[in-house]
Amino acid sequence: MMKNRIAAPLIAVVLLAGCGESATQPDDGLEPDTFDILIGGDVSFLAEIEDNGGTYSDADGEKDLLLLMKEHGFESIRLRLWHTPAGSYNDLEQVKTMAARIEAAGMELFLDFHYSDWWADAGTQNKPAAWSGLAFDILVDSVYQYSYDVIASLQSQGTVPSMVQIGNEISSGMLWPDGQVGGAYDTPQQWEQLSALLDAGRRGVLDAAPNQRPEIVIHFSNGADNAACRWFFDGLAAHGLQYDAIGVSYYPKWHGSLAQLRYNLNDLANRYQRDVYVVETAYPWTFDWVDDANNIWGSESDLHPGYPATVAGQSDFLRALRNIVAVVPGGRGGGIYYWSPEWIAVQGVPSAWENATLFDFDGMMLPSMEAFTGME
Repeated sequence: MMKNRIAAPLIAVVLLAGCGESATQPDDGLEPDTFDILIGGDVSFLAEIEDNGGTYSDADGEKDLLLLMKEHGFESIRLRLWHTPAGSYNDLEQVKTMAARIEAAGMELFLDFHYSDWWADAGTQNKPAAWSGLAFDILVDSVYQYSYDVIASLQSQGTVPSMVQIGNEISSGMLWPDGQVGGAYDTPQQWEQLSALLDAGRRGVLDAAPNQRPEIVIHFSNGADNAACRWFFDGLAAHGLQYDAIGVSYYPKWHGSLAQLRYNLNDLANRYQRDVYVVETAYPWTFDWVDDANNIWGSESDLHPGYPATVAGQSDFLRALRNIVAVVPGGRGGGIYYWSPEWIAVQGVPSAWENATLFDFDGMMLPSMEAFTGME
């Protein structure tokens, strides 16, 4: 995979013991300026927002969002894909349309297979309705064929992804109950079935684009929980699953401290000898709101100590996160994707994320976007 990326600054973030505040100091023996990381964003709400009149701008005026992000340091766009959604968003045709825009903007595509008709995450991994009741061997074949067909369709228009996620936040497996692991499902048979399903997705992607070979990512939900990550990726290793990179989500509201994230990323990179990515993250820039949706980030308890819900606090948090990924040992820090930087509230599209975007309520870019990408 191409590694252009922003150069890491000559500092490392250190969390002060006992107070949780952020600070910087010279790095001790590292040379992070030699490491580069990818900065991306998941803008899967964009088409729906644009269809309902939403626009985006920077100091130069209104712009196409993808071009604006490209100008301000983003190199890759992540898109979620649902199997057969109820509406017209997040399906293959809409993903193909967006993929063509991403290609035209000179950016990379990171495709996020949910293998579900709606949201799949750590607590919900429902099969697509079309696969309900299938025998396990037919389910495995369906995962392979579906993954193959999607990538072949993208290849037909010249937009093969550079990275592909096989499942979204699959900390307890996917395609429940067949591919579920953990708790009562923490059995050798369940791990074997999960590995077979993941391998089917991997093979489908690679067989459809053998000359371009997208990077295969396995995505765990809690990027600050080292014990849980070891349990999961050791389970996959025991069944010989092949993949290229580890992706984690990291939201302080749910996932612990920056110090815990740093420890975990460093350990995962060393233990499994793979690049590590924070494939989802975000932080609020205010506790205000403009619509009636109940914002997910809404109280001081949602915050990381030392980083207030202000534009400056959001900027500082993103710098700290960026620096942690940039100094993962061995240059294994692959990059970071901001989740839904575009999800502003517009008429017809309420937002529970409007205070954690990288734009103000009117779609004007916040300074934290450049703090994130290192272009400030």
